[in-house]
Amino acid sequence: MSGAFEALRGQLQEAAAAFADGPGALEGILLGLVDDVDRAVCEPLEIFPVCHHSPASAVAMARRLREKQPKVVYLELCEDMAPLLTELRNCRLPVAVQAFATEVKGFPAEWAPLSVVAPITEASAEYQAIAYALDTPGVELVLVDRSADHVFQWDEREPSPDPDAPPAEEEAALHGDAVGVEIGDLRPRFAELEEHLLRHGRVRHWSEWWHQYVELPLGDSDHDTYRQVMFLIGSLFRRLAPGDTRRVRVDEDRERYMWTRMREHLAASGADPADCLYICGAFHAASRVAEFGVEGTDGFVISPRSGSTWQYGLIPSSHASIEAQFGLAGGSVSIAATEWAKNLKRTKVKQFQLDGQVGGPKRKKAAELPAPTTDPAAVDPSDQLSGFLQRPPVLDRLDEAELLGWSVEVVRAARRNGYLSSTADAIAVFETSILLAGLRDRAKPTPYDFQDAAVTCIEKDVVPGRRDVRRIVEIMMGGDRIGQVGYDALPPLARDVHDRLEPLNLKLQQRGVQRALLDIASRPELEPCSDLLWMLRYLMPHGAARPIMGERRLGERPIQESWDLALGTHQRALIELGYEGVSIEQVLEQRLRRAAYHPQATAAKVLGSVEDATLYLRSARLAGELGTRALEVLATERTVDGAPEVLRRVRRLLAHYRTSEPVLPKWIEDFVRTGYAHYCTLLPAAFADEEAGVEQVAAMLGFLFSMEALALSLGCDRTQLELAIAGSHPQEPSKVALLWAAQVQLGNLSRAELRERCAELLANPMVLPAYPRYLSGFVHALEPAPGLADFVVEAVSNAFAELPDRLLLPWLPTLITTLRSRGAELVPLLVREAGRIFPGRLAALDEWVPPWKDQPEPLALTRKTGNGGLALLAAHPATCDAVADLLGCGEPWGSTAPTGLALLERYPDTAAALEEVLTGV
Repeated sequence: MSGAFEALRGQLQEAAAAFADGPGALEGILLGLVDDVDRAVCEPLEIFPVCHHSPASAVAMARRLREKQPKVVYLELCEDMAPLLTELRNCRLPVAVQAFATEVKGFPAEWAPLSVVAPITEASAEYQAIAYALDTPGVELVLVDRSADHVFQWDEREPSPDPDAPPAEEEAALHGDAVGVEIGDLRPRFAELEEHLLRHGRVRHWSEWWHQYVELPLGDSDHDTYRQVMFLIGSLFRRLAPGDTRRVRVDEDRERYMWTRMREHLAASGADPADCLYICGAFHAASRVAEFGVEGTDGFVISPRSGSTWQYGLIPSSHASIEAQFGLAGGSVSIAATEWAKNLKRTKVKQFQLDGQVGGPKRKKAAELPAPTTDPAAVDPSDQLSGFLQRPPVLDRLDEAELLGWSVEVVRAARRNGYLSSTADAIAVFETSILLAGLRDRAKPTPYDFQDAAVTCIEKDVVPGRRDVRRIVEIMMGGDRIGQVGYDALPPLARDVHDRLEPLNLKLQQRGVQRALLDIASRPELEPCSDLLWMLRYLMPHGAARPIMGERRLGERPIQESWDLALGTHQRALIELGYEGVSIEQVLEQRLRRAAYHPQATAAKVLGSVEDATLYLRSARLAGELGTRALEVLATERTVDGAPEVLRRVRRLLAHYRTSEPVLPKWIEDFVRTGYAHYCTLLPAAFADEEAGVEQVAAMLGFLFSMEALALSLGCDRTQLELAIAGSHPQEPSKVALLWAAQVQLGNLSRAELRERCAELLANPMVLPAYPRYLSGFVHALEPAPGLADFVVEAVSNAFAELPDRLLLPWLPTLITTLRSRGAELVPLLVREAGRIFPGRLAALDEWVPPWKDQPEPLALTRKTGNGGLALLAAHPATCDAVADLLGCGEPWGSTAPTGLALLERYPDTAAALEEVLTGV
């Protein structure tokens, strides 16, 4: 330890004795703070402590880099992110450096995908160091913090966030659920200490306290004062941290990791520690681990990385997303950006900026840096803390012009957002800001004082628009700047998407929604754009690519389409797709294959992947592979929950292949054959199982009856279905009705018998309460037996005519729900049949008699003597010829007519059958 801080030690020892009535824990803490500062100041490798997104740190960093001009810059940032930093010049800040892993090995599968982000803004000290190192010849930038893989190796996941929590705003969700890595997490971990500071500082949150008591005093301080104050703050928060052993262990391991990496680099490169600069958070600068310093021990062993495959890229960030991820107050990063601009003008410090930085201010070619100045403080550090701690607070003079401009601007912005604000509100905000600052012992209102005054004077108790006044002030103070990753910094997949959508002539990198019109009929070259947009809609979040006009169906080609595109707004999602593959088709194929081979995949989900592969990729190879997988999954299923979805998807795929392919693919033939036997086996159990709903059983019957012709042609036996129906004995009324419909479809039950059973149910008072459930079964029976539509209309009509309201009304919601869920298939059948049966005019309804109630008695087959029949045949031969053609008889007329009469009398059953065919009775 040096003797520079002996006077400060004596003063703190006397203060500890006075406040604590003698030496004790307080004395140890206070003297320990000075020891930590002394140790960090005396380290041969200069340590530069910073706070994340601090304007004071950024100004001090820019000033120190120009004075010292180090040859090696060690930066607290994940070491595996180094290759991406040069791409920052192609981006509009703020952006975040991201490490992303979808193939997880060595971590729990439920953690996937793994994501780590490190946001970078213009008003951050790390950006100044990066810009200096990358654009200054002969300077080496070395990242020394743990890798992204070690972030999760040392992580112990906490419970997932509340699922009922309100969704974050779009700008605040740019980082997704990534783990944030920052430089300088300077916030008290001792809750009582933070509460004490906020209460006595008369501020609302920590960001305001830091701005008032650290940012402003350090904005004009010299280098030694800045370092020693930051060392002191880091040591204070470290020594007053609660006993969270896990967090302390991770912090100390990070410090051991960084010092180990720096010593390894110094030994390998031969660099002089005096020519190096170590930039880290103030919390880590005051470290007490044994590995601290260039002379520290080398006992720390860095574990190897896991087998996870990591991808790296840049994603857009924003002030709101940084605040949300790191727990900062809303608007604090925007206010910091404004303070950074003010500090540059006041101190005349020249900032560092990457050459060609997108979105940055235009600047002339940077001149060569002057020779580094001598730094006697590095050899003989002096005590700057005592003077800083004893200095009275400097009261800034009220800048009336600035405050008046704020007041006028907030009123103007409030009016644009629907508030009834006026000039009187601007005056009230001005005066209230001064009043609040005075109450909080401040001569000059801070942005936070002004924000409170604006909320009090303008918002009242009503928020007429989308934004409240607090949010309006945040935007006005600096705006929620949203970064953008430039084209050259995008991954290959994202660049390929932009190249392929170039014929649309849209600025796709801009934020906001843009309308794309595709007239494919007149411009066939736009069809590939349509294919790509449909794939983006499938893969990206809702709103990135939203079709307004047009749809994608199997077997159809697009003609005209209209899209709302917001790829610039959802740039992060597009970039993360680039981590999964080099083309959008490859990513989609991987997603479909992953979904199909998931352990929890069902036959319906796998068939959905088959349909998507055919619809979006038009890949017969992938569809065949996934179809075979669907067959395997179906054979192992022991429930029928997915039967409705299986039926719908198989019908669509069959219709597509029958119209577009010369022969059916082998996989779908095998699927129909296996599905026919599979559902025949499960049918009796499904009828008896209380957990199997009537919709699932109806879907099974629909599969069996609609696929019967194809299944029989492929070698299936109809006896399987007959035995399954014969072995089914349901008890639930809706399933009983479904079984009757299946027996009618098989021919084991006639319509007359079915009508008699329904009449018996209506005539039985004991069964009458359950009759609506029978009707529900008949409605579901339209799936396997659409030919019963007329009978269903008859049954429902009889129910409405005969059932009392106390039974009918409770059933109506069930009927409506059933028809609504299956409206595309069932409603057209019922409407068409009802339109055929019921009269077309309202006036005819009073005299209308339902056809099922006006059934004439069947005529007995009797033959009168005489030649009446012969006379009719001779008079109307065309009728007889038509009947003969219907029956397939093309022989000429016989010469002896009585022979036909003899045949009629000898074989009356034939004539009766013919009559039934002709009359439909």
